[in-house]
Amino acid sequence: MKKLAAFIFPGFQTLDFFGPIEMFGGLRDDIEITLVAETLDPVPSVHGHKLLPEKTLSDGHNYDLLFIPGGDAALDIAENESVAEWLRQTSARAELVMTVCTGSVLLATTGVLDGYKATTNKLDFIATVPLGPKVDWVKKARWVEDEKFFTSSGVSAGMDMTLAAIAHLFGKAAATEMAVGIEYEWHEDSTWDPFSTLAGLS
Repeated sequence: MKKLAAFIFPGFQTLDFFGPIEMFGGLRDDIEITLVAETLDPVPSVHGHKLLPEKTLSDGHNYDLLFIPGGDAALDIAENESVAEWLRQTSARAELVMTVCTGSVLLATTGVLDGYKATTNKLDFIATVPLGPKVDWVKKARWVEDEKFFTSSGVSAGMDMTLAAIAHLFGKAAATEMAVGIEYEWHEDSTWDPFSTLAGLS
């Protein structure tokens, strides 16, 4: 059983979080999901719906998997040193670290992604990637895998990245079964990224 920490913060993007969690949650015999936040207070999404955290940052870093959604608020919380330190330590211990959208930028601000390839939301790409100047940002990619880091483009791209991560952990058959089970058309090609063109990046 792998322990997954899903980090949530006020203003997290709804689909960034619930798309991947739908998939990880379908592997309940293999993955135990824990919602982690700064405090145990309810955490509102960008749309106002609230989640109840189960653990706080002070409860430790002992997780096999780390998942970080995005949202515009991710760039605000990037200035929180206690969050940054927890992300650094949890990433160091984790077998796999996965980010969606500006969650990639949040992780990048901690220095954890320095020297690695990564991607993020294409509409905000030019404005946000300078916050991680030592990251090898990939302009055209649905998601990017570099060693234990899986980073994705905006919002819905997180689901394709999650299936790639599931394939990495449990085999492609498990990822395909998950996609079919939720009637999701998986973009298996990580370089498929028409949104980079729409954003003027390629």
